[in-house]
Amino acid sequence: MDWLLEANKRKETMLRELQELVAIPSVLSDDTTPTAPFGKEVKQALDWFLKKGKTQGYSVKNVGDIAGHLEIGQGEELLGILGHVDVVPVGSGWTKAPFGGEIENGRLYGRGTIDDKGPTIAAWTALNMVKEAGVEFTKRVRLIIGTDEESEFRCMDRYFKTEEMPSIAFTPDADFPIINAEKGIATLVFSTFSMHEDAILESFIAGHRTNMVPDQATAILNGQLAEWQEDFKAFCKEHNVTGVVEQHNGSTELTLNGKSAHAMEPEDGVNAGVLLALFLKDRLEGDGQKFVAFVADTFYQDSRGRKLGLEFMDEQSGNTTFNAGIIRFEKKKTAMITVSMRYSISYPFEEKIAAYRLKDFVLDIASNSPPHYVDGNDPFIKTLQNAYEKQTGDKADLLAIGGGTYARVLDKGVAFGMLFPGEPDVAHQADEFVDIDNLVKATAIYAEAIYQLACKK
Repeated sequence: MDWLLEANKRKETMLRELQELVAIPSVLSDDTTPTAPFGKEVKQALDWFLKKGKTQGYSVKNVGDIAGHLEIGQGEELLGILGHVDVVPVGSGWTKAPFGGEIENGRLYGRGTIDDKGPTIAAWTALNMVKEAGVEFTKRVRLIIGTDEESEFRCMDRYFKTEEMPSIAFTPDADFPIINAEKGIATLVFSTFSMHEDAILESFIAGHRTNMVPDQATAILNGQLAEWQEDFKAFCKEHNVTGVVEQHNGSTELTLNGKSAHAMEPEDGVNAGVLLALFLKDRLEGDGQKFVAFVADTFYQDSRGRKLGLEFMDEQSGNTTFNAGIIRFEKKKTAMITVSMRYSISYPFEEKIAAYRLKDFVLDIASNSPPHYVDGNDPFIKTLQNAYEKQTGDKADLLAIGGGTYARVLDKGVAFGMLFPGEPDVAHQADEFVDIDNLVKATAIYAEAIYQLACKK
């Protein structure tokens, strides 16, 4: 079967379906109902897939209104394909409509197009291609749809309380060729108390998600501080960012705009909170000065944890990284920095954290997801490599990442595409897009993989 030819035949349908799915602004919301625990738009995106499955004759199941699956095939073993329909917040800096699905110069733009609605549509299209090719299934194949991947994986926690664990599985939510090693992901919370009234700093806000580099930070300060305005403009120019100064009834508001990026590589972005803290550290006093100095001294030009004494790297997975994703200060209340730590496969986590000491700030571990690894010699890995190489003609090297995919909740699972080598990673960034030719090529790869893993030859 020429899977690439078949994928090209379905390109227009695939793009139309992706535009429909992108049009649903499925960002985690506090506006919930009993049947939409993560928000009505997130539930709408899940329902979109379940309805498609029913229409196409799949066995469909809604699991707790936060996950679901579409199943085809037969046999005792189960091949899982795990995608998600939730997306991160839009952020700033877009030149395209974030939920518009605009097509331009061979790209389809919108939040979720590469993470993870586009890849999930590719897997869905591939499964339909294999189903309609008339082949005999030797395994059941289940497309599992999650809705909380960008936050806490609560969808998969709930799903696997009642549903079968796949024998083997992949998630189209990272890079090609194959990611068989994922770093551990821990959420670190550094906190202290602000008790003094004489501090100039009233509040400091940057970031909303630990898995994103903050692209905007705002500080409110007592006083007109007119003498700071030119300094702030010069600082922004020096660091190649933009900023705004506003006066409000005896207070000054500074806003600095950075660049968002995925937390697995903070150096791909510009952390607005860290830069604003750097500007303020020598201009404040009291608790505010202590807070911004900690932020700037710890995280400016250091995403590897060297200044924390928590740095580590190994050959399997590379450097441990630290992203100060949420930064909060409110005078006379708590001051807090929430950090996404992506730690290497062999990182001695308990030992390093137990030995950590810091004056004035308390360190708490809010969450910890251990590293995930599948042996590169496993027949499952070899089959995926063969599928990739057959469809692309390129060698299928094994990779390690700092991102967290659904692979880590599986007994035997890996991340398999769909970002091709050399492509820019625009996940979580403004003007996120999917390359249409690559979307089609990925569909052919997924069809080949499903055929080789779950069908009679």
